[in-house]
Amino acid sequence: MTLHTWWLFVVAVFLLSATPGPNMLHILSRSVDLGIKRSIAAMAGCLVALIMILTASAMGLTALLMALPGAFEILRYLGVAYLLYLGLKSWCSKITPLDVGANTLHASLSSVVLFRGGFMIGISNPKLLLFAAAFLPQFVNPSAAQIPQFTILVTSFSIIECFWYVIYAAGGRSLSQYLTRPAVKRIFNRITGAIFIGFAAFLLKAKPA
Repeated sequence: MTLHTWWLFVVAVFLLSATPGPNMLHILSRSVDLGIKRSIAAMAGCLVALIMILTASAMGLTALLMALPGAFEILRYLGVAYLLYLGLKSWCSKITPLDVGANTLHASLSSVVLFRGGFMIGISNPKLLLFAAAFLPQFVNPSAAQIPQFTILVTSFSIIECFWYVIYAAGGRSLSQYLTRPAVKRIFNRITGAIFIGFAAFLLKAKPA
């Protein structure tokens, strides 16, 4: 893998990660409700899922999963169900004013619960699995040692993803200043819920090539 190839990969991933998706929306909503500091656990969950999927692609497990009859479809339907759950939960959530100063809303949620929620969002997205299988190998030189190349690509992807996590979390924290009124928070929850449901519909409609 040449430096030019790596730069092409970085630019492509930077633009891809900037595009709002389930991971970014989840982190944005967590930051709105809990603040940046507590949303770090959700970021970690999303990131661990991302690294696992990219590593699986590097190890060839993606092709194995695709070869198993019904395995991909099961994963896809699980992803649809979880996104629908999040969408309906956000849409129907009880509206309470945000305490922006103390960030006490949902204080009962532990870091483990927040991590698990982020992990479930990331790991239940088979579109990322397909992306990892089709995209990463294009930047690997088959005539050179592949493990170092995949290590560089996965590490670069993770760093870029973390950058956008922070950007979205910071945006959520700024947005929370405008969500102190229940009516505005209700609109935000409805929009967030509708987007999650839209992701679920898109995932249900999508078919692996």
